[in-house]
Amino acid sequence: MPFDCGLNRAIYGTVTPMKIDVAGEFAPAWRNDTFWNGTRAPLRASTGLHPDAYTNPDFFTDEQQAVFERAWVCVGLAADAAPGRVLVRSLGRRSILITRNTDGELNGFLNTCRHRGTELYADDCEVGSTLRCPYHKWGYSLDGDLKATPLFDEVPRDEFDRADFALAPVRVATWGVLLFACLDDTTPPLLEWLGDLPKRMAGYGLDDWQPRLTQELDINANWKLISENFQEYYHLTWVHPELSKVSRVDDHYRYQGSGMYCGQTTTPVSGDERDDWLSLPPADGLDESDSVSGRFVAIFPNVLLSVLPNHVFVMQLDPVEPGLTRETCTWLLPKSGADASDEAFEPTRTFWLDVNTEDIDIVERGQRGLTRGAVPPGPLAPRFEEPLHRFQNMLADLMTRPNMGDVQIPDGDDGSDESRLGTGPNPSPATIDVVRFAHLPSSGPSGP
Repeated sequence: MPFDCGLNRAIYGTVTPMKIDVAGEFAPAWRNDTFWNGTRAPLRASTGLHPDAYTNPDFFTDEQQAVFERAWVCVGLAADAAPGRVLVRSLGRRSILITRNTDGELNGFLNTCRHRGTELYADDCEVGSTLRCPYHKWGYSLDGDLKATPLFDEVPRDEFDRADFALAPVRVATWGVLLFACLDDTTPPLLEWLGDLPKRMAGYGLDDWQPRLTQELDINANWKLISENFQEYYHLTWVHPELSKVSRVDDHYRYQGSGMYCGQTTTPVSGDERDDWLSLPPADGLDESDSVSGRFVAIFPNVLLSVLPNHVFVMQLDPVEPGLTRETCTWLLPKSGADASDEAFEPTRTFWLDVNTEDIDIVERGQRGLTRGAVPPGPLAPRFEEPLHRFQNMLADLMTRPNMGDVQIPDGDDGSDESRLGTGPNPSPATIDVVRFAHLPSSGPSGP
């Protein structure tokens, strides 16, 4: 049952675990806007999420449907999908297949045969040119068209047309090296979901970056705790003493425009105390800002990007249970560094593993605290945790809005002094922000 006690009522008012909806049926409290009062408050008056959002099995089940079955979800790397290969991925409660035909076009389908609904594939595998049901051997092309129905016509059916029984389509799309899928046809296209992010990061040429290493691990924490930890730098000095030498607190600024993402940047990335992030050759053609900065972007709901001049560290989050998340970590290198030796790559690999281990420890502690203590949320720190406020409002939208047309894709920062929240101007602003804020005084674009 959702958490409720005197402290809870003091912050939220009376939180009813279940309420009667307009149809006369019981609905969970988190479907009601009252549950999100602390989230919906202005940043300087906002609180974090209710503990149920991280621990309650019913919330988790609802979230799988409301978020992961409606959002554009990262399901891997574009390079994973190759002609003749099928990828099997989960979106909430659903299983989907992803193929690429011989012309290079991506296709997505529900993982179910159109005959009697049998699961077509359990794992990624090579399929050649045909997707085939293991039950009665119905066969489909890589575009999902029904091509073979063995023995089905021995006694002909009336008006049976194979064209009427193609695999059920699912939208799939790519941005840069990332592969996304979306079950809900009413959700805006991927490029609209991402807002200005493709233009913001266009200078990196991410389409051409190559995977160097992928590792998978299970973390005993809710997926949102992992994402929120990534989004803020309040914890940096104490949890990451080595990281803070190359990503100093005072060198952080926000890096976000319109779109379903949260962003911050470190400008400059320092190399005076540790040069782990600078040990590989940088990508070619970076502009003045990209060449000296680290970009840290959380795309809602489940992918985290750390983009440096010479490498990218990707974390894809797949929720398994309220307190269990599967994290897939991938290191990407630009063409200029793709042939780096293992010895040259080792400092970058080890540095991220060390940082990630520190993060895993603290988010697992957070999960235990929320589960065993379940106290109401405290206030967000405006300077450091504005991205959490943005992220949590995205979540609130999807959890309370039945129609995706009512979900608000957030605008970017306005470049004003107020939006800097205690920091000065970014000394090396991204080009897109220079253009956006050209009408403002010369003090420059916003920091956090």
